[in-house]
Amino acid sequence: MGVRQIPRSQEPELRGAADGAGGLPGQNLSRLTSGEQVRLYLRRLIFDGVLRQGQRVPQDAVARALGVSRIPVREALIALEREGWITIIAHRGAFVNALDASSVHDHYELYGLFYGFAVRRAVERQGAELGERLAPLQKELAAAGDPEALQELSARFHRLIVEAAQSPRLRNMLKQMTGIVPGNFFELVPGVQAVEKRGTAAIVRAVRKADAQAAEREYVAMLRSQGDLVVELFRGRGMFERPDAEAAPASP
Repeated sequence: MGVRQIPRSQEPELRGAADGAGGLPGQNLSRLTSGEQVRLYLRRLIFDGVLRQGQRVPQDAVARALGVSRIPVREALIALEREGWITIIAHRGAFVNALDASSVHDHYELYGLFYGFAVRRAVERQGAELGERLAPLQKELAAAGDPEALQELSARFHRLIVEAAQSPRLRNMLKQMTGIVPGNFFELVPGVQAVEKRGTAAIVRAVRKADAQAAEREYVAMLRSQGDLVVELFRGRGMFERPDAEAAPASP
């Protein structure tokens, strides 16, 4: 079966990227490099079902759609292969990998481990004082109803904890992880706003008590719940189904 073309009507609106749990950290597209724009674009095409598991990525069509050369497209493909979204096969092209519920759960479990470690280190180094800094931000977050505002406040909340952990190694590890939901996390995933608000409130309560282990547990629980909601969303969109499309040939 031939490769599906990318209809202009299905080209996603690239307004921003939610890199990580709860939109960590949001970036405006105008600040992204050409390769990063292409990477976000391709992830959105997969999310929207324009590119399905097993299909070859139409590199020329992507370059034309974004008005870029093949160089940033290749850069994006290399990055996406490293993230597990695609497989590049020499002389054959790049193919979309299969996505399953276990992979999505693993993604959020890993985020829980990273951010749980961050809050534990932050409490050990700054104590209950960190809770007093987080509380006003969490109050704003709890009152936010607009997804854009919630994404910004969420990014600030989680960034403050990572900075308070004072761990350059942790920051570098988190930079290498990318969001699995392209676009505004709180707009696209039903129910996740309530999970974020409850979770951050529980984290602040634990931090104000200087209970590092409890704060870590609350972070893990929040991100695990978010992962469950993302799995429901992906399943509802048919992203776990393998279509009758051109399958990636087996590696030698």
